[in-house]
Amino acid sequence: MVIPTQAGDHATWSESRNGCRAIKFPQTVGNHATRIVSVAGIRYVQVYDLGAGQAMPSQFDHDQHELELDWDTDAIVGRRNRYYAASQRAFVPYQQPLIFSKGQDQYLWDEKGNRYLDCLSQNLTISVGYNNPVVTRAVTRQAQTLQHCTTMFFHPMPAHYAEELTRTMPAGEEWVVHLMNSGAEAIDMALLLARCYTGNIDTLSLTNSYHGATFGAQSVTGIGAFRHNVPLLGGIQFVPVPDPYRGIHGACVEPYLDDLDASIHYATSGRLAGMLLEPIQGYGGIIPLPEGYISGALERVHAAGGLLIVDEVQSGMARTGEHFWAFQKHAIVPDIVVAAKGLGNGYPLAAVIVKREIAEAMSSKFYFHTYGANPVNCAAGRAVLHVIEQHMLQQRAREVGGALLAVLEELQTRHPVIGAVRGRGMMMAIELVKNRDSREPDPETMLRLFEKTREFGLVASKSGAYRNVLRICPPLCMQMDDVSFFADAINKSFDSL
Repeated sequence: MVIPTQAGDHATWSESRNGCRAIKFPQTVGNHATRIVSVAGIRYVQVYDLGAGQAMPSQFDHDQHELELDWDTDAIVGRRNRYYAASQRAFVPYQQPLIFSKGQDQYLWDEKGNRYLDCLSQNLTISVGYNNPVVTRAVTRQAQTLQHCTTMFFHPMPAHYAEELTRTMPAGEEWVVHLMNSGAEAIDMALLLARCYTGNIDTLSLTNSYHGATFGAQSVTGIGAFRHNVPLLGGIQFVPVPDPYRGIHGACVEPYLDDLDASIHYATSGRLAGMLLEPIQGYGGIIPLPEGYISGALERVHAAGGLLIVDEVQSGMARTGEHFWAFQKHAIVPDIVVAAKGLGNGYPLAAVIVKREIAEAMSSKFYFHTYGANPVNCAAGRAVLHVIEQHMLQQRAREVGGALLAVLEELQTRHPVIGAVRGRGMMMAIELVKNRDSREPDPETMLRLFEKTREFGLVASKSGAYRNVLRICPPLCMQMDDVSFFADAINKSFDSL
């Protein structure tokens, strides 16, 4: 709506554009915003009905600057090597850098136009696929309205997301959520929360575990390659992982629970803050904890006054195909759940999901994350939950993941270097050994295999404490039609060793 006016000299005018001059800062009253414009010497008031969704123009609309990107391969590598810190620059898995230019669903393209089937999901962050239109639309709409609202102010998007996230948790408890940006941040908060609630310090973690690279998270990480040579958090004790293939007690669960009892008795005060564990160890080599262990650990930790903290950063969000959260297979209810990665489908989003009574232990002081509960990221999170449910991606993870696992199991029958194949849903791994009897790790062959999988169009990950495990964790949207390509590529990779 445009209304002629006789604007006084008090108006502050911006530069002329297309014959129109406007005041720099429009007045806003209720759901209407106004600005004064001058066209052909006549001044007008433009009124924008914000309540009807009519966008108010910005003082920067005239700036059509486009960001430049140099896609020359040598320039990309050189610029990264020049300006990245060593701590970030060193994380390069392939002998020659792999540069991605775009992605769609379960596929990636490099800067030269070569297509890959993604079997890593950018370290399990891509849950419902690259450029998912539902997620992109939700993010775009929110970003065009308000890109950030710090948690000291209110916005409906994060609260809706927290509500919807709690609906995925076991019934019978009052769950609340603290939103932040990364899994490592969430692990740090979970540790602090457990110590605040219980008043105890000692915390247990499993060997071969990975919980993040922050100071606190690496303190509870049980893989030496991720632990810096500095004093880390005190009060952390490691107990043996019940790994049926490589564990010190083999496949029997009870001896591992006995070790847990012994650690509480000998290595702690006898009173625990908690125990932290992954239902399926991720970077450790896709190792599902056996039936009976988590329930036994929960019983012992509670008896010692502690809380069970379940790290679902990699295994959550329907990835196993059996349940939404991997802990649900074990018929237990944890005290705290840490989630991240696939929550935001590539947007930085993490959550500590906790029983309300426990969360109240930190009510006397706020625990602040500048970008925690960001509405754009939460819009992505809500869209992810919608896509998983409406498109039955948990069922797809079970069915397509089962077909991929069958390919790996058949491969094992023909290649003695494969010592073990394991996994659930879209979390799978093959472990290479020099000898099946001795089970000596074979990282050298893994290195060659890893390069071959790239050559034949797969993106995967070499992982495990000995770096002898090929980790295969595709986006949940991978389709049954992709299984034949995967089978052909992984067979060619082994045959060409």
